Amino acid sequence: MDQAMLVGAPVIGVNDSGGARIQEGVESLAGYADIFQRNVMSSGVVPQISLIMGPCAGGAVYSPALTDFTFMVQDSSYLFITGPDVVKAVTNEDVTQEELGGARTHTTLSGVAHGAFPNDIDALLSLRTFVNFLPNSNRESAPIRICDDPWDRDVPGLDTIIPLESTAAYDMLDVIRGVVDEAAFFQIMPNYAKNIVVGFARMNGRTVGIVGNQPKAAAGCLDINSSVKAARFVRFCDAFNIPLVTFVDVPGFLPGTGQEYGGIIRHGAKLLFAYAEATVPKITVITRKAYGGAYDVMSSKHLRGDMNYTWPTAEVAVMGAKGAVSILYRGETNVANIEKEYMEKFGNPFPAAVRGFVDDIIEPRVTRRRICQDLDKLATKTLTNPWKKHANIPL
Repeated sequence: MDQAMLVGAPVIGVNDSGGARIQEGVESLAGYADIFQRNVMSSGVVPQISLIMGPCAGGAVYSPALTDFTFMVQDSSYLFITGPDVVKAVTNEDVTQEELGGARTHTTLSGVAHGAFPNDIDALLSLRTFVNFLPNSNRESAPIRICDDPWDRDVPGLDTIIPLESTAAYDMLDVIRGVVDEAAFFQIMPNYAKNIVVGFARMNGRTVGIVGNQPKAAAGCLDINSSVKAARFVRFCDAFNIPLVTFVDVPGFLPGTGQEYGGIIRHGAKLLFAYAEATVPKITVITRKAYGGAYDVMSSKHLRGDMNYTWPTAEVAVMGAKGAVSILYRGETNVANIEKEYMEKFGNPFPAAVRGFVDDIIEPRVTRRRICQDLDKLATKTLTNPWKKHANIPL
């Protein structure tokens, strides 16, 4: 790890550990802490990836937790602070290793792991693919490799991908795969907080980080888990000079007591903070809804977005027509006409475009071409934040 920081090379940890060696006492704990310190020093300097290929217990779980990405192997890898026997003794709960800390638990419920692979060989091969997206250190720019997919190709399928019914769902992955090189998208945390999609792809050979609301899950609303998932991804991309491409279809933050009691304000602020702090190129495409505070959070012009586009199907407003009219015209009888009027006024991208909050209203089919052009233009972007020891993100 010391050598990796010295020369600027990624660190990949392959973990299979029963935890601290009890016979050694404090010496084994000291050994762990030495590794943790280096994990922290390396953070944001070189990419750190953990591959869990066996049981990992006690102190051994904290090194993976400090790294940028943690991947597991299904049915053979486990992560837990205390094993099933201790849990039984302390809380009287009966739980298996798999239920307590298996790949399924950590990729769907806890969000500790960023992905899981069926077996060891698949894990190692997939990791090679993944590392190809990343620069060796924070001093290098996003990798570029030769691309056979024409940068200026039209994607006619995108013209009809948005359903006519504004409440109908569609798959944001179809939009992403249509736009990126060779439809290749390496998704991060695909089974956790499915209402937001994050991952790596290439545009004209250049690595980009992609964030997109997923209308198929919870209508694409932002909630606690999706905000944290996307915020961590955005901060990684910013640390390693990887441009961000954001696809927006967000009706707002998820309402309800569960979210409010869980601290959606604090957790939603993480994503807001991450986008506002990022100095890498930021390109945003609003495909359909961009309502309320969630419009601001999703890499809007106001958070130093470089190029912000909308499709003609976009609606940029404080809230949907029905909700807005029920508040503004409470008690009115002729609600249907007022709703129609509100839709004509705000249910389109023109108010945002007129004020310069979006740079252009583009045909969906030319989205790939425009993003590739912008990435070339923004390759030399230099933007800095005010000097500080470090910021205080709302954790």
